[in-house]
Amino acid sequence: MIDGVRIKKLISLPDERGRVMEILRCDDEIFKKFGQVYITTAYPDVVKAWHYHKKQTDSFAVIHGMIKMVLYDSRKNSPTKGEINEFYIGIHNPILLQIPPEVYHGFKCISEFEAIMLNCPSEPYNRKQPDEYRLPAHTKKIPYDWTRKDG
Repeated sequence: MIDGVRIKKLISLPDERGRVMEILRCDDEIFKKFGQVYITTAYPDVVKAWHYHKKQTDSFAVIHGMIKMVLYDSRKNSPTKGEINEFYIGIHNPILLQIPPEVYHGFKCISEFEAIMLNCPSEPYNRKQPDEYRLPAHTKKIPYDWTRKDG
């Protein structure tokens, strides 16, 4: 191997909804600078929702397939409190979507095959004290219906 080249073995963690695989963390031995990079996937029609972070800012890009990312602003002092935003992200709309702390978010795979999403959050994942606050995907606390809307 060329001098200076280093390899980190990546571990893919699958479940019935898809998989998640960390790419680079700021606490890795080979890390140079930022929070971490990881991918998450979803199979067709799977919804992964809802959660928010108190400290972390997320920056999402879809690298395979299409997803519908939905945001809900429940922040008490926000001028957009109660607003919902939908973003269609992927091969047909390649964007980076940055989500601030305390904004609920979730996504649904809308392609006919597994969608792969990359996240570059501002903070590394803390396994002992995760900065994640969750609600079920179909909760009544967020006024959103994940059903496909035809027409």
